[in-house]
Amino acid sequence: MKLSGNTILITGGGSGIGLAFAKALTDRKNIVIICGRNVKMLEKAKEEGSTSNYFQCDLSSEEDQKKLVEFIQLNYPNTNILINNAGVQHNYTFDDQKDHRDLIENEVNINFTAQVTLTDGLLPILLKQTQSSIVNITSALAIVPKQSAPVYCATKAAMRAFSKALRYQLEDSVVNVTEVVPALVETAMTEGRGKGKISPEEVVIEALAGIESDKEEIRIGKTKILFLLERFMPSVANGIIRHG
Repeated sequence: MKLSGNTILITGGGSGIGLAFAKALTDRKNIVIICGRNVKMLEKAKEEGSTSNYFQCDLSSEEDQKKLVEFIQLNYPNTNILINNAGVQHNYTFDDQKDHRDLIENEVNINFTAQVTLTDGLLPILLKQTQSSIVNITSALAIVPKQSAPVYCATKAAMRAFSKALRYQLEDSVVNVTEVVPALVETAMTEGRGKGKISPEEVVIEALAGIESDKEEIRIGKTKILFLLERFMPSVANGIIRHG
């Protein structure tokens, strides 16, 4: 897919991987709209020329998401790329005798439900274009989970399955469905966790090359090795990731 002259919506675009996507795609002469909850980050991105526009919203809010879809329909009817990047991770154990319902609901809504419903809401626009793409950012933890974040891992695995099934449904349409599977990335969400992280910019360089080549699944960094280990030496893969 050609990555210039497009109109692109990026969720979670105020920082991390989303912001790196916004910068790179703006530099490639695309119209880029980012959304997120932190308006200061969104404003800063626009001031620095990293995005064309922004929309403040909480994707897990049904009302906010409807307003976002209406905003895109009204102002950017030529939107042809959706990058589902928003995500949150909570680390806790289920045997600590606490009520985790709020944390569970937050992770499931932001990492899975909101992204699926946003895709559903924007699909009529994407289908009207000459060529469109849905890019879902999952995680190496969708392949091999870690002990401290079971719900996060489950939501990423769900997005992985959703991406594949949606690709089957849209295979005869103008919409490509791409899954980007990064290894551990240096972001605010992963601060203080793990070693050997890659930068958001490194993720984006590999991801954009894969999207341009029309790859259905783009494995980033050490994820390539993890896939092989999980297939041929699953106990080794689990040993590496479990306590990560």
